[in-house]
Amino acid sequence: MNTQTASTTSPAIACTADADGRITFHLTPPDPAAFPSPRLLLRLRPRKGQPEKTLRELDLTTGGDGRLTAVLDPPPDLPEGRWDLYLLTEPDGERVRARPGLRDLRVLVDGHLRDRPSPVAVRIPYVTKDGYLALRTWLRETHAEVAGIDVTDRSTTVRARLHGASLTEGASVLLRLRGGKGVERTVAPQPGTDGRDLAVTIDHADLLAGGGTGDRVWDVFVRPGAGEDTAVVRVGRLLDDVADRKEIYVYPAATVGEFAVRPYYTVDNDLAVEVLRRT
Repeated sequence: MNTQTASTTSPAIACTADADGRITFHLTPPDPAAFPSPRLLLRLRPRKGQPEKTLRELDLTTGGDGRLTAVLDPPPDLPEGRWDLYLLTEPDGERVRARPGLRDLRVLVDGHLRDRPSPVAVRIPYVTKDGYLALRTWLRETHAEVAGIDVTDRSTTVRARLHGASLTEGASVLLRLRGGKGVERTVAPQPGTDGRDLAVTIDHADLLAGGGTGDRVWDVFVRPGAGEDTAVVRVGRLLDDVADRKEIYVYPAATVGEFAVRPYYTVDNDLAVEVLRRT
């Protein structure tokens, strides 16, 4: 298949998300005769230098208004990653990259207020940096959704809610030094009344002690129960309409001696705390 790169001639595809994870796509082809048997192709973006491996095709049907419609139902769950969207003029035909039309994501805004079963599956349509329509997906057995972050001079307090898991006796919050070969800090959380909500206060001084003299990053996890064999849960913010949080949700940095300490969201919307030497 050939891949079209021009953006101004690509069709604009509108989409609507519902609370169950279903996404409905609509488009009006500029020349219906040029699309005799159209299909919508979702392509999981491969890692750099790797071949594409995962594709999903959706039927496009013509409605009474002349628009083409495709529905991405909740099952099956999509693997985690970024999916580029293409219009196929016909099966095995030319790929035409999709531009974004109206994206109705209103039901996703309050998605963090709904409890999710395991596995936690998330889908967010978004616009790529080069102006095309894409889909960001997460698929995790369990998840800890950030509800709020408060930064003071001495500490950072994180409030979160578990999805697909509950806190039991001996639960802890882990801060793992990225690239630190097993170096981690353990903090006891304050559980809520239903075993799903929690709050944890991270002492900034603890992130400097024994961690060397250079910059470092600590990734944040919850261990819902006691025991080293208990699976940990990544902490992040996934359950709304924001596909990329890193440059949007920017928290203040606290000064600790020669360092600045700041919580931030990674490119995968996971929570981490960076410790940077001040210049």
